[in-house]
Amino acid sequence: MALFLQLDVLIIKHKRMKRICFSLIVTGLLFISTAAFSQVTKVPQIAKDNFAKQYPKAENVDWDNDVIHVTVQFDQAGERLTAEYSNKGIWKSTQKDIAYEKLPTAVVDGFKKSKYADREVTDTKMIYYPADVIRYRVKVEKNDIEKKYVWFDENGRLIRESITL
Repeated sequence: MALFLQLDVLIIKHKRMKRICFSLIVTGLLFISTAAFSQVTKVPQIAKDNFAKQYPKAENVDWDNDVIHVTVQFDQAGERLTAEYSNKGIWKSTQKDIAYEKLPTAVVDGFKKSKYADREVTDTKMIYYPADVIRYRVKVEKNDIEKKYVWFDENGRLIRESITL
């Protein structure tokens, strides 16, 4: 009988030890993830230099470095723009808001012919890419859950689509 009691005590201690170890591991992981997310990284100087060359008249400049890429929001010629650079300072794109009514006729025609024509347009952007490529991104919603971004080229051809929140 004493052997069974000792065995029961060992099992209880073992379970308690497992809980303590599990709690320590979870606490450690939370601490590490919090430290990683709160880490502030500086904007690379090369990105700032390239931005200054590309947009010398920019005003109200706000930088953000999320480790993957550098984003800069700024005002120029009365418009609010957002540019994206790699962490090596390479320009990836610049986007600006554009009213649906001001989209090029070919883009509006392309949208009206697309399978998304019956959806509500909630946002439109004009996006500049390297090599003088321009794309138009249209955010459409069928309901509160079904939302998509659809991209058109300058000729109104649907070139890409993605789900968004």
